[in-house]
Amino acid sequence: MRSVDALSTEPWRDAGRPAGERAEALLAEMTLEEKVAQLGSVWLNPPAAASEAAAEGAVRPDVPATGRETAAGNVAPLQDLFTRDDADLDERIRDGVGHLTRVFGTGPVSPAEGAAALRRLQERVVAANRFGIPAIAHEECLTGFATYGATAYPTPLAWAAAFDPALVERMARAIGDDLRSVGVHQGLSPVLDVVRDHRWGRVEETLGEDPYLVGQLGAAYVRGLEGAGIIATLKHFAGYAASRAGRNHAPVSIGPREMADVILPPFETAIREGGARSVMNSYTDVDGVPAGANPDLLRRVLRDRWGFDGTVVADYWAVPFLATTHRVAEDEAHAGATALRAGIDVELPDTVCYGARLVEQVRTGRVEERLVDEAVRRVLRQKIELGLLDDAPLVPEDADAADLDSPRNRGLARAVAERSVVLLSNPAGILPLDAGTTARIAVIGPCADDPRTLLGCYAFPNHVLDRFPGHGMGLPVATIRESLASEFPGADLGYARGAEVSGDDTSGIAGAAALAAGSDLVLLFAGDRAGLFGNGTSGEGCDAADLRLPGVQPELAEAVLATGTPVVLVVVSGRPYALGAYQDKVAAAVQAFFPGVEGGSAVAGVLSGRVNPSGRLPVQVPASPSVNPSTYLQAPLGLRTDGVSALDPTPAFPFGHGLSYTTVRYGALTVSAPACPTDGVVQARVTVGNTGDRHVEEVVQLYASDPVAQVTRPVAQLVGFARVALEPGRTAEVVFEVPADAFSYTGPDLRRIVEPGVIELTAGPSAADRPLRAEVRLTGETVVLGADRRLTTLVHLAEGTR
Repeated sequence: MRSVDALSTEPWRDAGRPAGERAEALLAEMTLEEKVAQLGSVWLNPPAAASEAAAEGAVRPDVPATGRETAAGNVAPLQDLFTRDDADLDERIRDGVGHLTRVFGTGPVSPAEGAAALRRLQERVVAANRFGIPAIAHEECLTGFATYGATAYPTPLAWAAAFDPALVERMARAIGDDLRSVGVHQGLSPVLDVVRDHRWGRVEETLGEDPYLVGQLGAAYVRGLEGAGIIATLKHFAGYAASRAGRNHAPVSIGPREMADVILPPFETAIREGGARSVMNSYTDVDGVPAGANPDLLRRVLRDRWGFDGTVVADYWAVPFLATTHRVAEDEAHAGATALRAGIDVELPDTVCYGARLVEQVRTGRVEERLVDEAVRRVLRQKIELGLLDDAPLVPEDADAADLDSPRNRGLARAVAERSVVLLSNPAGILPLDAGTTARIAVIGPCADDPRTLLGCYAFPNHVLDRFPGHGMGLPVATIRESLASEFPGADLGYARGAEVSGDDTSGIAGAAALAAGSDLVLLFAGDRAGLFGNGTSGEGCDAADLRLPGVQPELAEAVLATGTPVVLVVVSGRPYALGAYQDKVAAAVQAFFPGVEGGSAVAGVLSGRVNPSGRLPVQVPASPSVNPSTYLQAPLGLRTDGVSALDPTPAFPFGHGLSYTTVRYGALTVSAPACPTDGVVQARVTVGNTGDRHVEEVVQLYASDPVAQVTRPVAQLVGFARVALEPGRTAEVVFEVPADAFSYTGPDLRRIVEPGVIELTAGPSAADRPLRAEVRLTGETVVLGADRRLTTLVHLAEGTR
């Protein structure tokens, strides 16, 4: 326990006072230097966390405690340009510090080692500043707590494929509990970028290409993380995924209407309905203005319009990038001043442009001190809300014994993985395979027997351990091949890798084809291996030139298909790849978006039928590798196939698509009344029944179309969805309470409006398969929406559902 007896009479230490009042009292006592220090951060060089733990005598002999040479490569863009020596740590924390960066996530340290390092660092921070203010410790948590030995959950694109907000919230709560158990306060997730181009390397980190789906799942994740007492950080605000040609950090050329109607809504939903307390700026510029230098975005939209009162934190090095890459600032001091004026409260991951440089900017009158006070006020309030100024351990006393890969975690990881696998096609019913089969099965492909191909780029084994050779995966991960051996114990399983995920080595293809030719069935596992900055085929900085399968995998697929043996193609990837060339050649096709540590079992379970597939595509799968962008949200001109262009945008598999091993019938779509006020609610009822002989979880999707509007509108856009469990022979009536606000759009004058007119509602199993239709006429005056607009369609099952 920390002793605060000497300070117990000071108002900022009085836990009985409101957090805002306590923060104000502390702020009034601080010097400019002390205030600015709260807006900075410290990132210790890898493996400094292990070095700190070594001082406690806790480091394992297999974890190097010193020597930067053990960590090759970056985990943040251009990290090597800004990395600082740790020798001046005392000077850097002399007046305090806002954040400690990735104490657990920088090198391979165990929970005990990380807790010891964090405890020691916090003690140094507290002792160094005269108010004894600790730091906020933040970590990455995109696919779970990004630290050594922690559960690596499926990637966010897989959560999206599950279409299950309640499950995502439970998973996030478990992640938050793990972070909190070792003294971490803030998680840098979720990613709410709406996919606009599948070539972008970070598609795997997103929740798909539909803003409503992204917003609902993002808000669910935030509720889980915040419910565990962890500050959720929304990223990347805003426009990052709309970069030209899908290139990381490239400029964005979108209009204000696309920004307002597609890019911003998920962030608004996660703030207003999820309760997110932090936002991270985007690296990119939109129409020439970098997000980190854009007060219209960070102040007018975020704070004035939405009422956000949390902190805005810089993406790593985004503040100095204003000078070095965007060139809108002449030097680091100017960059710091520009960022603070725009609305960035905390510079991450290390103090480069704030600190002494920002103090000087204020002293010379270039920056108003009130802007510093506004930012510090928010940081202090969050520290108080986190209990950092109370008499409690800064790191839980039992943190050393934290189980970061618990049975609870594994169960949730398994549930998400199983619900996320998408059965794309199964025309002859070759799937499911009989678990008792004795067939000769050829298991082929680079994703069959490599555990790293199951994990995303922010999973610790791919994100960090590649930089520390000799540490393996850090936790048990069964490959798909190993899982198949368990799933089909009587089968004759032959294996050939055939090709690597990337590269041009074709030497293994002939052997793989020979194995296929001598088998009864081929299971071909193609796809990605995630990495960072070109060290992978998916992930941050791993953008694709086109959407062909990477490397020589297309040649491997064609060689195996040419044998005539039935082929089940299983794509394990971080983005959708163009499958038009194989669509009519394979016996079945399955898509798994990096399904995590339990992914091998989930994929094997779907192939055997132990798991009835229920995943749905959160991004459509293109037919052609070169038709970009290819998301389903298109105005009529974007979907024309009448010969006006030689390029056909029709996908191989549409948004929302996914099959199962039973049959489902959509019966009727009715609306509560033929008319609804422009400020009212439309009740839509969809009847769906299981006409097969297996339990199924059907994802019922409701879409809206606006046939005539003042601006071009999407042909169809998701406005509601529900995952519905149905036993054989059972029918359910799903009730959607759709606010008229769901039909709003940004008009010619850039105001969001709901106008009178006809809205067409459609329902079905995908964006391209909407057999049920109903019309409703919106009546009354045009409504201009404000910050209180309704963001969510409420869904429930009607009473008496059989």
